[in-house]
Amino acid sequence: MTGLRTDRLLLRDWRDSDLAPWAALNADPEVREHLGAVRTRAQSDASVAAFRADFARRGYGWWAVEVRATGAFIGFAGLDDVEEDMAFTGVEIGWRLARSAWGHGYATEAARAVLSHGFTALGLSEIVAVTTAANHRSRAVMRRLGMTRNPADDFDDLSAPEGPLRPNVVYRRARTAEG
Repeated sequence: MTGLRTDRLLLRDWRDSDLAPWAALNADPEVREHLGAVRTRAQSDASVAAFRADFARRGYGWWAVEVRATGAFIGFAGLDDVEEDMAFTGVEIGWRLARSAWGHGYATEAARAVLSHGFTALGLSEIVAVTTAANHRSRAVMRRLGMTRNPADDFDDLSAPEGPLRPNVVYRRARTAEG
């Protein structure tokens, strides 16, 4: 099994049993508030197939996240290549959790493990994070990770409709001597 362990979480390979809760998470309008339209079960299933293929091809990607104490699937966290149509390149950290997992520090805990893995195991020199300007919860996680924002990096996502999904912010963190 590939993955990471934290005090409370297991970041692991995807299981078929994750498909239904992943689809429910992606069908939740509050979870998707800063991501765009809700996803169908078929779209969610296809995303997991893509996650598995990406991991097999390049050795990193999106892990399923579960709570170790209960075995409950709560979302995903990991690393992905910045999309080719972006004005910058690199590897992006991200996370998406079910609403029931919000407010417990899970996103920060998972992201810290992912960040450490990216710097130590993968040898990345920098990791970026991108979200909508209005996504204050994710921006707070980025700041807790020691990531910083240069407003000159911010951009409008022209694939998003006019409105709150269009303005995006970019946070960065460089590898330090400690990792």
